[in-house]
Amino acid sequence: MKQYIRLSIVSLAATALTACDMDAPSISSLDGSSIYSVYSLAEAEVMSINQSFGETNSYRGRFLPYYGLNTDLETISAGTLLSKSTDDKVSLANYNTLANNGQMNTDNNAYAKFYEGIERANLAIEGLQKYGDIDNRPDMGQLYGEALTMRAVIYTDLIKAWGDVPARFKPNSNDNIYMPRASKDSLYKILLADLKTAEKYLYWPNQNNITTTVERCSKAFAKGLRARIALYACGYNLYGDGYRRSNDPALSQDSMMLIVKKECEDIINSGYNKLGTFKDNFVKLCQDNTGAGAESLWEIPFSDGRGRVLYTFGVKHNAKDQYTEQAQGGVNGPIPTLYYDYDVEDSRRDITCVPYEWSKDRIEGSTDLTTVDGKGKKIHAYQTLRSINKWCFGKLRYEWMTRTVTSTNDDGVNWQYMRLADVYLMAAEAENYLNGPATAWTYMKPILSRALPSAKVNALQAKYTANKNAFFQGIVDQRAFEFAGEMLRKADLVRWGIIDQKMQECKDKLNQLANRQGAYADLPSKLYYQMYDGDGDGLQESIRIYGLNHGDSDEAAKSLTGYTSKSWFVDSKDNSNLLADDYINGLYVVTPSTHCLWPIWQTFINSSNGLLNNDGLYGQLNK
Repeated sequence: MKQYIRLSIVSLAATALTACDMDAPSISSLDGSSIYSVYSLAEAEVMSINQSFGETNSYRGRFLPYYGLNTDLETISAGTLLSKSTDDKVSLANYNTLANNGQMNTDNNAYAKFYEGIERANLAIEGLQKYGDIDNRPDMGQLYGEALTMRAVIYTDLIKAWGDVPARFKPNSNDNIYMPRASKDSLYKILLADLKTAEKYLYWPNQNNITTTVERCSKAFAKGLRARIALYACGYNLYGDGYRRSNDPALSQDSMMLIVKKECEDIINSGYNKLGTFKDNFVKLCQDNTGAGAESLWEIPFSDGRGRVLYTFGVKHNAKDQYTEQAQGGVNGPIPTLYYDYDVEDSRRDITCVPYEWSKDRIEGSTDLTTVDGKGKKIHAYQTLRSINKWCFGKLRYEWMTRTVTSTNDDGVNWQYMRLADVYLMAAEAENYLNGPATAWTYMKPILSRALPSAKVNALQAKYTANKNAFFQGIVDQRAFEFAGEMLRKADLVRWGIIDQKMQECKDKLNQLANRQGAYADLPSKLYYQMYDGDGDGLQESIRIYGLNHGDSDEAAKSLTGYTSKSWFVDSKDNSNLLADDYINGLYVVTPSTHCLWPIWQTFINSSNGLLNNDGLYGQLNK
């Protein structure tokens, strides 16, 4: 059962303090001892941090839809990118983002809302330390651990997106209104220490009634987040003097990988979370099944009327239909090569990559034309092929939901921030680095065994365990197949130091796919589809497709009965490639590794009393 955000007493009563790098509430005049000594009041304060996640221009409508694009897996679902390279939305993803970006350069945008959430966490942390008796009252200690963990979540995302950012770990006061950027290395060390502290206070999933839901932080999530941060800290990052690993001995690969291994093994060995099937995880997410103990470790909680998760990452619905009263979805989608790069028997493929959308007109023979709010019609839609350059992600689907979305823009599905599969693959990566592929395979195998037939799992074992480098390449590939559309890839490519290589490879592969060359030479020129009754309601609303698998052929399609053909690679009107140069060359327009950060937006620089700038971020482009 989804929990709803409770507004905090302090946040409601606080007066706004406008500062150079944030727009957050100040310390309330209310007596902290009367709030943070009472569990229900203190809980409301900690839960108010969630409000900052869900605000219109925060995670909901700005960070989640844009940060993480473009990669070798994910992009804006549009046919043209280069000709729109200066468009505010497109330029957030093509590595050429300017400080005056129209989507972001406002004083109430994601950057400000992140610091608003940090301020709420700072107030709760200080109040609980002073008045919560956290060492003697375990539930108050749980709240303390949650505040530390949620603050670490926000700072992790700040560093991913903006690099060096102001270090605000105390509540706002007249003494810290203006702050310069702090080095990401110093921030990583604080976050690692904070999460180590949080672990001592947090309950495991289902160990207490507080952690029976994945909308509350648990010991498992704090450990997983600490492992993720350790990987980021020892990986490649963009520094003022270039794209490199940290020079700080405390953040060396040797020391950080030990943290990753220990934290991930603790989670796995604890047994508090279990892997289910790949599909079940996402069905549960769409059905608001927030019970702890399954694959999901923590989700950003959105109430039914907030959050644009399916709106952005769901399968496209063109009209109010039998599944939703929201005609949305399909804003972002997979790079077209991804589908063809999966093994044909990989169960993750058809869940992750969807070549169809739901129609804007009703299926023939349907009488389902229910009037909705006196406006328009709710129709019985059917699946229809999209274009090769406009695939949908399929992990999130309105048709899997158990409630009807009625909001124009928000669907209320949570954002799954971390799941157990990530823990297994982080453990595999660390174990391979420290000790080699033989034992690392034990952590990769469960992920592959639920996705592929045993014979193919065995073949991959032989391939990946040949040596450390072969196993690392397996990690790169399997994290792609496992997490596509979950916005983890960009940070992975950055930390591995291979973002330039992979993005160039992506363009090369798209050119091959567009012309059916190389690895894609065995694909037919057309797709062939047939409508059928997929849900037993007597109406043919589902689509069966031939031509998407390697080895399918136009010649073999001649023997198919009842199928209709569609040109898939070229525009039937002018015979031009649908995967056009405009699409391919617009994925990135400058070097990704040296432009993988967003600039701090101009409005915050202007109000920083001269302490904030974008000097050295990547040359003088966004100064």
